[in-house]
Amino acid sequence: MEQRRTAHIISHTHWDREWYLPYEKHHVRLVELVDALLDKLDQDPDFKSFCFDGQTIILEDYLQVRPGQRERLTKYIQEGRIMIGPWYILQDAFLTSGEANVRNMQVGHEDSKRFGEPAKIGYFPDTFGLVGQTPQLMQQSGITNAFFGRGVKPTGFNNTVSDGGYESSFSELMWEGPDGSKVLGILFANWYSNGNEVPTDKEEAKKFWDRKLADAEKYASTRELLFMNGCDHQPIQLDVPEAIRVAKELYPDTEFIHSNFIDYLAAVEGAMERELSSVRGELRSQRTDGWGTLVNTASARVYLKQMNQTGQMLLEKVAEPLATFADLLGRPYPHDLLTYAWKTLMQNHPHDSICGCSVDEVHREMVTRFDKSRHVAESIVDTSVRTIADAVDTTGFEAYGEEPLPLVVFNTTGWSRTGVVSVELEVAKIYEREGIRAREMTERMKAVSLAGRVLVDTEGNAIPCTVEDLGVVFGYDLPNDKFRQPFLTRKVRLTFQAEGIPALGLHTYAWVLRSEEASQLSSLVTGDRSMANHLLQVEIAEDGSYTLTDKRTGRVYTDLGIYESTGDIGNEYMYKQPEGEQALTTKGLPAQVRVLEDSAYRASFEIVHEWEIPASAEELLGTEQRELVGWSVRKAQRSNKMVPFTIRTVLTLDRNGRGVQIETSYNNQAQDHRLRALFPTDVTASTHDVDSMFEIVKRSIEPAPEWTNPSNTQHQQAFVDVSEAGAGLTVANFGLNEYEVLRDGRNTIAVTLLRSVGELGDWGYFPTPEAQCIGEHTVRMEVIPHDGDGIESGAYAEAYQFQVPWTACQTGVHAGRVSAVCTPFRWESRAAAFSSLKMSPETGDMMLRWYNMSAQPVDMVLNATIQTEQLYKTTILEQSAEPFASEATEGVTLPLGPCEIVTIGVKPVRVGVNYE
Repeated sequence: MEQRRTAHIISHTHWDREWYLPYEKHHVRLVELVDALLDKLDQDPDFKSFCFDGQTIILEDYLQVRPGQRERLTKYIQEGRIMIGPWYILQDAFLTSGEANVRNMQVGHEDSKRFGEPAKIGYFPDTFGLVGQTPQLMQQSGITNAFFGRGVKPTGFNNTVSDGGYESSFSELMWEGPDGSKVLGILFANWYSNGNEVPTDKEEAKKFWDRKLADAEKYASTRELLFMNGCDHQPIQLDVPEAIRVAKELYPDTEFIHSNFIDYLAAVEGAMERELSSVRGELRSQRTDGWGTLVNTASARVYLKQMNQTGQMLLEKVAEPLATFADLLGRPYPHDLLTYAWKTLMQNHPHDSICGCSVDEVHREMVTRFDKSRHVAESIVDTSVRTIADAVDTTGFEAYGEEPLPLVVFNTTGWSRTGVVSVELEVAKIYEREGIRAREMTERMKAVSLAGRVLVDTEGNAIPCTVEDLGVVFGYDLPNDKFRQPFLTRKVRLTFQAEGIPALGLHTYAWVLRSEEASQLSSLVTGDRSMANHLLQVEIAEDGSYTLTDKRTGRVYTDLGIYESTGDIGNEYMYKQPEGEQALTTKGLPAQVRVLEDSAYRASFEIVHEWEIPASAEELLGTEQRELVGWSVRKAQRSNKMVPFTIRTVLTLDRNGRGVQIETSYNNQAQDHRLRALFPTDVTASTHDVDSMFEIVKRSIEPAPEWTNPSNTQHQQAFVDVSEAGAGLTVANFGLNEYEVLRDGRNTIAVTLLRSVGELGDWGYFPTPEAQCIGEHTVRMEVIPHDGDGIESGAYAEAYQFQVPWTACQTGVHAGRVSAVCTPFRWESRAAAFSSLKMSPETGDMMLRWYNMSAQPVDMVLNATIQTEQLYKTTILEQSAEPFASEATEGVTLPLGPCEIVTIGVKPVRVGVNYE
């Protein structure tokens, strides 16, 4: 006997906090929605439950306006009639870092527990594709499922699944991550609104359910059918109980229930009889025509992506580890401030926000949030580095010269680091409280001599450095026990190469009075348009492109750094080049080239292109936009009017640099276009590797046969790499999330620097003039050649370090319990990529996280130079413990599975802790 079919109707609203309306206009509607929901729950016990879109920020936003409703909300959450969490916000997957996703899950769980319990539902209703590590992240969060609407063939608002589809035969599937973690995947095969606005009129209900039941049965592997009653900003359908009663009368063979995700999952798992398709890795709609993947949101409003990368790196790679060190020295870890900074940053992470595909007002407010989060993070960094620096023993510098001015350089990356550091020093200062007239204060500071000083390391070795006199500078202290203290100071900026700073460690230097000068080093500039160190050689051509020779392998990479300009008649979601248009490039365009810097520690060349590009698209584009002509069939071309487009490129090679750093600046006055930098690899390969969330993903260069989009742009985080046996080229970026490996016979890596468009796109006409990104822009990249193995060669480590700023500060001469060169932890494993160091809010333990970049199991040896009580393995939620060592001072071997994300908890001995 065939099982009776069940229609699970789940009431929800997909709540984009901001999109085609500014945040506060959506906010007002949210308050009205939740008011109506609470009243309905009070009045009608047959209205069983409602899903708050998987994000706890809805509670935060509502209670900001209705604080008096907290008790009612809590009551229904605890009764299970309102489902909350597990996330804080519904984030974009490819444009937010791994640690941002972990904090999102942690905060969502913490906030949920203030009301009840988080729903253990992996909820991704409209995420623009999903990263491959999602199953592992879900499993580590105690979640065994994933509900999603995009990523499996095919995608779109009319999402349907071909019976012979590449990825899944049914709307239910098994999804496996690269580490082997598996979850039950539920695809919204008919979208997350397939049960929206259920009629109560019998005749209309019959037409509705005849169609909807057939649509669901076409893809479902069981007789448990899912109907999502809601959509984007959808007001609650209050008469769902009546609609269900009507449906029951019409279809006595079907059980209609006002359901929820937990009950639906239990029913599906209990009824599962067919073998499900198995999908492995990232879900990017690989087997589609390529027009509906929304990947070009990765290049919409690039300035937002750059600000986001700054915010993420500052929190996870600088503020958190430094605050952890400072906590061991007695300054309490600022849990609440860091949570506030993370929340403020994550409010910019929903897909319509960080993707840059909203109206201009939304993105203006995002800039303010980025600044707010950054200011908090910078404050935490400042107090943390002062705490640590004040505890460093700097008395040894008195033996190396007179009047030492010590400074501490911090390396907060997960690898030993060598690079160029700049730090400002106060040589002398006079406080206003001393009662000296302002003019005299100024004259005294001007009279301070800067001569006769040399920078030394902890062994007394003189270090070559550049000294920039910053003159007399106003400053102030903000003591904890006094009113503000203004002063005048004489300041200098020292720039030098810091060498071999240990991972998560520090190295102390001092600027001392001493007659000896640092030894002179040979220049890295080798000609009018060339420079070299012991690893690399760079030669710049007349058109500003450059040739890079890897001295270790002998491999030569040519025509690097050519710029490409094309028209873009698409929108914030989609790039569309005008039909038949030929790309403009700087190849053959004479460039001005000059030496910009020639110091002991680095060389730089400035390259200037005086270019012209079309001013905009022709007027037809405006007509097509207003008339809602689909972007894929638009006929507009670029205008014949040209505007100047000057590009200033600075190429920099450090003395011990493993790559060539690139800074590109331009003042964009053109509209409707895309700018890319091109890096031909001339590497023979059919696949390439790219940095994604907690994973180095391997992707095909040639798209699937179904792919008809001329563009094959894709997402990246820190870098993309094309390699073969014996040679490879890695291009690192900072906040440039879109790339393409061109099928041009040279496997050229093309990195999108700018995309200028004038409308939102999607379901209507929403002009977005600020998405044209008019004005000044600066972007940064690094080209890193290697021997064909990005992990073992250290190229990927270099690319990750490129993301993280150096931190340095001045301190005084004093004794301390922190050694002048130290790190609290050391570890050995080329494949283990360090991800974070923070303190657990529940236990106060240190939490270290790594992930295995390799698809092979590896061992990592961990040593602690601080005393520890216990080491244990936990999850990304940091709530479980599997103890494996009482201490790690003599080394502990940690096995890492293929692509495993591992979190290690450390209970430190806090009494008398020393850094050595």
